Amino acid sequence: MTLTDSSTSRAAGGDVPLLEVSGLTVGFPTPDGVVEAVRGIDFTLRRGEVLGIVGESGSGKSVTSTAILGLLPPTARIGGSIRLDGTELVGADDRSMSAIRGKRISMVFQDPLSAFTPVYTVGQQIAETVRIHRGSSKEEARARAIELLEIVGIPDAPRRVDSFPHEFSGGMRQRAMIAMAIANDPDVILADEPTTALDVTIQAQVIAVLRKAQQEAGAALVFVSHDLGVIAGFADRIAVMYAGRIVETATAEDLFTKPRMPYTVGLIGALPRLDQRSGQPLVPIPGTPPSLLNLPTGCPFAARCPLVTDECRSSEPPLAQAEGVLGGHLAACHHSDELARTGADPDEVFDLPELEAGALDGVPRDERETVLHVDGLVKTFPLRRGAVFKRTVGQVWAVDGVDLDIREGETLGLVGESGSGKSTTLHEIMDLRRPEQGSIQVLGTDLGAGQLDGATVRRLRSTVSMVFQDPMASLDPRQPVSDIIAEPLLAAGTPAGDVARRVPALMKMVGLDSSAASRFPHEFSGGQRQRISIARALAASPRLVVLDEPVSALDVSIQAGVLNLLRELKAKLGLSYLFVSHDLSVIRHVADRVSVMYLGRTVETGAVDEVFEHPLHPYTQALLSAVPVPDPARERAREHILLPGDPPNPTEKQVGCRFRGRCPVFAMLGAAEKERCATEVPLALPHGRDGQDHTAACHFPQEKQLV
Repeated sequence: MTLTDSSTSRAAGGDVPLLEVSGLTVGFPTPDGVVEAVRGIDFTLRRGEVLGIVGESGSGKSVTSTAILGLLPPTARIGGSIRLDGTELVGADDRSMSAIRGKRISMVFQDPLSAFTPVYTVGQQIAETVRIHRGSSKEEARARAIELLEIVGIPDAPRRVDSFPHEFSGGMRQRAMIAMAIANDPDVILADEPTTALDVTIQAQVIAVLRKAQQEAGAALVFVSHDLGVIAGFADRIAVMYAGRIVETATAEDLFTKPRMPYTVGLIGALPRLDQRSGQPLVPIPGTPPSLLNLPTGCPFAARCPLVTDECRSSEPPLAQAEGVLGGHLAACHHSDELARTGADPDEVFDLPELEAGALDGVPRDERETVLHVDGLVKTFPLRRGAVFKRTVGQVWAVDGVDLDIREGETLGLVGESGSGKSTTLHEIMDLRRPEQGSIQVLGTDLGAGQLDGATVRRLRSTVSMVFQDPMASLDPRQPVSDIIAEPLLAAGTPAGDVARRVPALMKMVGLDSSAASRFPHEFSGGQRQRISIARALAASPRLVVLDEPVSALDVSIQAGVLNLLRELKAKLGLSYLFVSHDLSVIRHVADRVSVMYLGRTVETGAVDEVFEHPLHPYTQALLSAVPVPDPARERAREHILLPGDPPNPTEKQVGCRFRGRCPVFAMLGAAEKERCATEVPLALPHGRDGQDHTAACHFPQEKQLV
């Protein structure tokens, strides 16, 4: 099929649909049958409108956006209609779609490093799409590439246009991907998880750039995400997908204030919120999404729904107008009217687990035993060059002054951008050896006080354990779960009989059926694999558990269950946690105290509620302002602090305040005050309301309320 000219003008606006998707179905044939990835979805998109599509992994979000762009594999079975300005795209040949891609419809992919070609410069790849669709000369295309990089905020664009993708940071690569997407002023921009795995500051920059790019091009935007909170502040309408269908769609305000589908209610309740103290558990959505290969009869959400009835199991509800709301609020639920009458409070719809009080609750902090104390930690790495004969040409200052203090039964959240030194700090603690500079004390044992004997190291190894970010990468795929959990016990010399009794008990403790002990990691879901990792970490009865981004790769519904589990285990076993995360909403929910790192140094620390409600350091304030609040009205009214540029080069020993080059306070200081910031390293001193318990390493701390 060849595309024909549309009778609808590109300049049309108002209520004229720009993109119309109706009855879209996508199936993927497999030896076991057809996987129905998308099962008849409908939506329209108007010029300048932002549509957010959310849902758990496997709900069909990415398949929908890929189908619109015509990038599905040839084996995919596509039905229904996709019309752009009245022109049918389903069934169009590759030549016709090639004229559309990059010109009328463009896409921002989740992973820009894999989306860019590594052997061409960023400028060449942006210029290529300009030359193909506009017929521009090389000089004109290069000038356009520089202009686009400046629009998306790439510093020194005339020079960086000749950089290769690997020479850009993650946030810069995503901004360059957005520059390529708007190169030809497209009608529709598809953004598929464009902020996943990015730091909150970079996420805020990317969202701001995407909105600016959309306005520059006058385009409509489809923003795909698994996190409702990310799109709360800028989406006009939101469509919630589950099991290949849209199960609820409404304006952003209506969806958050009047949800009419239990799945949507669960997603909202599962979100940890930056603006709320953690007084109760998150809403865990039980079970997992159904297989799209053999869907059950009736509502696909029935097996997980707290409102399920026989009607739900026998017939799948249509997407229809929800009671009590106007403006095209549609929900696919037999009980949407019931939710309208009784209210859609997640705490009332779903059964919340009861969290036990810890044995140390109410015990003053200064009366608890110190589990971990780190003071002035420094770690450098040699910078070497040379293909055959390596020579040291400098140092990388990965950690340059970190202070941590964790007491018994306490959770310390460690936050900061990528490259701030969080992971290096964890490795220095877990190595259990003398630090390069500074001191590390684990349960009263000073790691710098001479060479530790083997018995001491073995004892300390059993008291400190770790849960990694990616459970699939940290679990041996060749071992069954029983062997994985038993490994720390065997290493500690535990008798085989005790191991056999301990493994089922550990699996039960983390919410897994002990009958699955003979299965392998790939046979479990992502959340279940992380529970296996937690069981392994608890095997040797540690006192301190280090958690490195343990929920960042999980859907919010699965994340809620894991976070509830961690809180339950902490109370039951009296554990202490060092919890590393780039998501400050998670830290607000799980941590008692928080330590903020920037470029290898601790810049602020204190009780989590005190620091989040009364931040003193400009960097902490920027981090907090960048975290989205899942409340459209409140999110749009909040102050947002966008940090310019990237952190300084860690290969250079920094003098003075490391943050001054990006600091909004520094820009407003007088000459003498700027000189102090440039030459004098700020000390972590007590400031503000909480005395010695709230410190900030800033010469000119100013409290600013952002949550």
